[in-house]
Amino acid sequence: MKETTKIPYKIYLEESEMPKQWYNVRADMKNKPAPLLNPATHQPMTFEDLRPVFCDELVKQELDDTTAYFDIPQEIRDFYKMYRPSPLVRAYCLEEKLQTPAKIYYKFEGNNTSGSHKLNSAIAQAYYAKQQGLKGVTTETGAGQWGTALSMACSYFDLDCKVYMVKVSYEQKPFRREVMRTYGASVTPSPSETTEVGKRILAAHPGTTGSLGCAISEAVETALGMDGYRYVLGSVLSQVLVHQTVIGLESKIAMDKYGIKPDVIIGCAGGGSNLGGLISPFMGEKLRGEADYQFIAVEPASCPSLTRGKYAYDFCDTGMVCPLAKMYTLGSGFIPSANHAGGLRYHGMSSILSQLYDDGLMEARSVEQTEVFRAAEQFARVEGILPAPESSHAIKVAIDEALKCKETGEEKTILFGLTGTGYFDMVAYEKFHNGEMTDYIPTDADLQVGFDGLPQM
Repeated sequence: MKETTKIPYKIYLEESEMPKQWYNVRADMKNKPAPLLNPATHQPMTFEDLRPVFCDELVKQELDDTTAYFDIPQEIRDFYKMYRPSPLVRAYCLEEKLQTPAKIYYKFEGNNTSGSHKLNSAIAQAYYAKQQGLKGVTTETGAGQWGTALSMACSYFDLDCKVYMVKVSYEQKPFRREVMRTYGASVTPSPSETTEVGKRILAAHPGTTGSLGCAISEAVETALGMDGYRYVLGSVLSQVLVHQTVIGLESKIAMDKYGIKPDVIIGCAGGGSNLGGLISPFMGEKLRGEADYQFIAVEPASCPSLTRGKYAYDFCDTGMVCPLAKMYTLGSGFIPSANHAGGLRYHGMSSILSQLYDDGLMEARSVEQTEVFRAAEQFARVEGILPAPESSHAIKVAIDEALKCKETGEEKTILFGLTGTGYFDMVAYEKFHNGEMTDYIPTDADLQVGFDGLPQM
């Protein structure tokens, strides 16, 4: 399809054009993601199994792999209007700088106080907790975007919010921590001495800088031990990817409006919420045979779950208290190097994205963090947005693809997700500018330690 008009620098939808439903890509998948398993019995988790951990409505969404669309409640849609629809931006300045024939677009999710896309699911999960009459929720956060988003959402609905923040991020990102506290959340560095699982992890790994798997274990233990609380998660789970499809749905509506069809769609990949949210509506077309796209997941070379992980059932957390999920994983005991500053620290990948990747419907690339920050700096200097380190993984590969077009003369259209801003990540930028940032790539022996801990099925 040819572009029919001059494309604006920023494409905004009208409120009336905003999606009224989330899309569930599982409904169109021929090979469904494998079910979550009870770690004790290795049988598929049921509604009753998951009820003590998650909100009832979220459990229903998690287990439903046949319903294509879920209605977005009006209260959530009203909240979305504070910062959505988010702009789809044509990166004219970046195109000019690269001297590429490629057309580059990015969906910018940083126009809210949390600074990222995470608020799309945080408000949904807080809403369902409030509807259920709960007192509060617990969660983990890595770089801090999810914790910030959830603290905002809980403040909106007058819910208590307890956040376990990966220790290295807690120390490197004090301002992100203080935003959470401003919105009323309590923030604990993980692993901590406040939970039994935290104590065990600290005993086994003295001085550890933590991981998302550790923080998840502590948050789940806390939720199970408190009446009127449930655990909520910012990525990985199918329910979260469903909520994040508002990103891809808005992108597709905006592109269709101007007769634009992307050839390549790129997203950073940690647990999978941003990538899954961006690609799902386009992937649905591919699954139904209506259109074809190239999908690229970009992950850090220091935490390469898709590119070097194993596709197997594994615990979602380091403390091994959560259900087993079939996913590309480095092992629940894997802890990224302390010098890893770029986010995307989770040991596994969404079961949905893992299945799509295993089926050959998308590809994955890993990039080193100094390259990521070089791309971030280049982008900031020409596009005027300081990107989050996580988003910059996608920027790096978008630039790579645009330069390939420069070499071949192809006029491809590239779409990538700019998940948020990097204004709370200045310690990492400082290390990059001071030449103190290094690239760490785990050896096969390093990864084998994690693989050796995979559960025997």
